Amino acid sequence: MAYGLGIDAGGTYTDSVLIRNSDGKVVCSNKALTTYPEPLEGIKKSIDGLDGEKLKLVTTVSVSTTLATNTLLEKTGHPVGLILIGDYDIPADSGIENYIRIQGGHDSNGDETASLDLFAVEKFVLEIKDRVSAFAVSSYFSVRNPEHELRVKALIHELTGLPAVCGHELAQSLGAYERGVTAYLNAQLLPVAESFLKTVVSEIGRRGFNPKIAMLRCDGSVVSMHEAMKRPIESVFSGPAASLLGASYLSGLETCAVIDVGGTSTDVSMIYKGLPYLSETGAVVGGWQTKVRALRMETSAMGGDSHIWVQGSNINIGPMRVIPLCRAAVLYPDFMSTLKKRWIPDRLKLNEHIQATKFFVRTQQKPVNLSREEEELLSHIKNEPLSLKDVYWDRNILPSKKVMDSLIRKRLIQAIGFTPTDALHVLGEYTEWNSEASEIGAGLLANFMGTGRHEFCINVKRLFARNMAKDLLAFLMEGVDRAEIGKILDGDFFSRFKVDIPVVLLGGPVKAYVNELNELIDAKIIVPEYSDVGNAAGALAGKGTKRVEITVRTLYSESKYDLRTKGIFVYTPAGRRHFVIRSEAMEFAEGFGRKLVLDYMTESGFSPGQVTVNVEKKDIMTHAGENPLETRFIFEGIANSNVYEKICKKAE
Repeated sequence: MAYGLGIDAGGTYTDSVLIRNSDGKVVCSNKALTTYPEPLEGIKKSIDGLDGEKLKLVTTVSVSTTLATNTLLEKTGHPVGLILIGDYDIPADSGIENYIRIQGGHDSNGDETASLDLFAVEKFVLEIKDRVSAFAVSSYFSVRNPEHELRVKALIHELTGLPAVCGHELAQSLGAYERGVTAYLNAQLLPVAESFLKTVVSEIGRRGFNPKIAMLRCDGSVVSMHEAMKRPIESVFSGPAASLLGASYLSGLETCAVIDVGGTSTDVSMIYKGLPYLSETGAVVGGWQTKVRALRMETSAMGGDSHIWVQGSNINIGPMRVIPLCRAAVLYPDFMSTLKKRWIPDRLKLNEHIQATKFFVRTQQKPVNLSREEEELLSHIKNEPLSLKDVYWDRNILPSKKVMDSLIRKRLIQAIGFTPTDALHVLGEYTEWNSEASEIGAGLLANFMGTGRHEFCINVKRLFARNMAKDLLAFLMEGVDRAEIGKILDGDFFSRFKVDIPVVLLGGPVKAYVNELNELIDAKIIVPEYSDVGNAAGALAGKGTKRVEITVRTLYSESKYDLRTKGIFVYTPAGRRHFVIRSEAMEFAEGFGRKLVLDYMTESGFSPGQVTVNVEKKDIMTHAGENPLETRFIFEGIANSNVYEKICKKAE
């Protein structure tokens, strides 16, 4: 009997599942708190909770993680030198420090527009090589001719031995600066990815079995560990991709919308006929527009740990994440006595931080480059949770919201507050932590709203479900204004929204919101078994895919007196090839595209028999009846994993 092991290292929890290969059944699962900055302990504890005897029979391990996304969002990537070849600039507000723009580049035909200035490259590389961990290279129209990028990459290796990432290696779409950004971010993540993946490999090896290990990418496909280490940028959003595939797998549906409720955010995405619905423009992360093919998602800063706070007659959710009161009561022994003091702030001064249920505690992070106001406030925060009244008991003014926000963003202070998780504890629909703390908090906030605590929690739950419905509809009705969707959800009409595909919910206690969602939208809502570890199941459900684009273009003389062709050029990821006869160029393009796909799949551990190569051909014509001016081939190889095949069987 053989098994697959799925691991998802998320922001709050690291989840693991074992799936039996013969029938695709989940046989056991476990959750453990994610450990930062070193994830090893969290991975160990998560795997330790699985059946030890079945672990010995694991043949495949697949991993998904939010590590790359969090690294870019937190701006903790490693320093990189960026070399831009050609006539374009970096925006002044880019935040990129070590870069140079040099002479070189090609035009849209792949012809050199200026000679490559290797002397400038050498000078720049030697100047910064001790300050960076890798280099990124992007050349104008390298997707038509990568020669300059490859020459610079070879020189960097010769001078430093450091990794160098080329833009054309990651994307074949036009946009030289965006390819440069993609290569730059990928280079930042190389040491991070290598450390994480080696941690996974060493932990698996320590347990004495030798399975095939793979990584889930942000488009829902899986790659080998070797490939994942080279292209870590493609693991950005692999967590949401895992939730999408996990929802499809656990529900047995090849087409469905998915709402994944995490601790910090809620993600909405869709899978259609077994394939994730992808963004046309590429992933945007941390404000960077990349050329990475990723899921199209609707994401909101609303999760189970989002801060619930009141102001006037309004209940607000987030956007800040806090430790729930019920969990803080377990983490900090004296917290209950602090909570029972029941500080009641002035109603007119209420804001996100000034709340009867808001508390602050120091973290282990070391302060660096603080302002005078930040230093003063931080000096008042202790290692046990305190309310603002306790922090400023001897002063007449409370701290600036801006200063408090800054210390929280710098992770020097952790906030504690009432959350949707606390509301579910009060209603008895989730009982993981200390319900008494949640009840006290609900009573304090309910007093400001003029309601009972039970009614207050029902209102919180309805608001959370309403926001889930709004996110779902905004995703499915792309282009429709979110405010208009909100008006319809809030209105008292003799109609409501209807969703034509099933909606699968993933995340901790999502079952609690089914009735409220059904009141807002007409949809088939499904909460599958093991929905709380859906991402780990999804890590195993990915398919091996490879997409290759090749263009065949006919070039003519620029003279109006000479209409003869200059030749037929084939543009591939490996460079351009010249042909005289169009039929030969077309034959080469189709054969070479298939070869690139199959070679990649073989390196990723798939046999040719597992791979299906689909070819799409698009012609650009000038006049009817003539040969196309340009033909674009898109090759997409798909290799089904054993686990994914079980989805198809479930759906039949």
